[in-house]
Amino acid sequence: MTPDQLITFAAVAEHRNISRASVALHLSQPAVSGQLRQLQDEFGEPLYLRDGRGVRLTPAGEQLASYAARLRDTWRQAHAYRDALRGMERGTLRIGASTTPASYLLPYLIAAFRRRYPDVTLHTAGGNTSDIVGGLGALDIALIEGVVGPDLPPDTAVHPWREDEIVAIMPRTHPLAANHCEQGVSLARLSAEPLVLREEGSGVRQLVERAFADAGLPVRVVLEIASVEGVKEAVRAEMGIGFVSAMSMRHEDDALCRCSFSPQLTRRLSILVPHASAPSRLVGRFLEMCLAEG
Repeated sequence: MTPDQLITFAAVAEHRNISRASVALHLSQPAVSGQLRQLQDEFGEPLYLRDGRGVRLTPAGEQLASYAARLRDTWRQAHAYRDALRGMERGTLRIGASTTPASYLLPYLIAAFRRRYPDVTLHTAGGNTSDIVGGLGALDIALIEGVVGPDLPPDTAVHPWREDEIVAIMPRTHPLAANHCEQGVSLARLSAEPLVLREEGSGVRQLVERAFADAGLPVRVVLEIASVEGVKEAVRAEMGIGFVSAMSMRHEDDALCRCSFSPQLTRRLSILVPHASAPSRLVGRFLEMCLAEG
């Protein structure tokens, strides 16, 4: 039994899925499966069972998972302490970001950070808001959109960051575009239209669905798609009206029209810092830079 095997087991226990654990650990799926087999051989009994597309821990696995999680957290704290002692010249920073900040904010933040600290190694992880929150255990800092749920890992700090407006988008030739792009459009008017939404777990989708539900209006979803650019392309193809962050429209041409809502639909972007009781200097500097840019 090795520390690496226990840290791998902690990730599998957290994600309940070998494939997602391998992504979080930056290991191949066969490497993760091999470590799990070796660990089970050490204990002489099953630690987990296949359960559909994921895994389910046995009672012995549940007990071992608590020990493995403590070992993993201690290792991370020691890693952060080492980075703090070595200063800012070297080190690794693992940044997670949900779709909108990953596409339209993170590239500029990383470019600015690299100019200040060129020898720091940066790793990034993307996904929707639910993906990033679910993978916080493998990150140093994360930028997310939408509501921060109650199920954050212990010792996670939440920093409110920026306001972001959600807008409806439609082809410039759409009948609504002529009268509503400048004045704004009501949810009641949009509820009669076919809509293109992001996938389940998307921060934009959660906010839009909540707005329709609060207004007691139906949502006619004709397409779900897992990217902002996919939503734009579906709208260009005249499949329906889409919803995106206003910042994603900054460099668009005139083919699409953007419409605000009345009242305005906005959300908060947040910065999450897991392991907040022992953050490295790198995390502190990146956080300071993000908040200054906000």
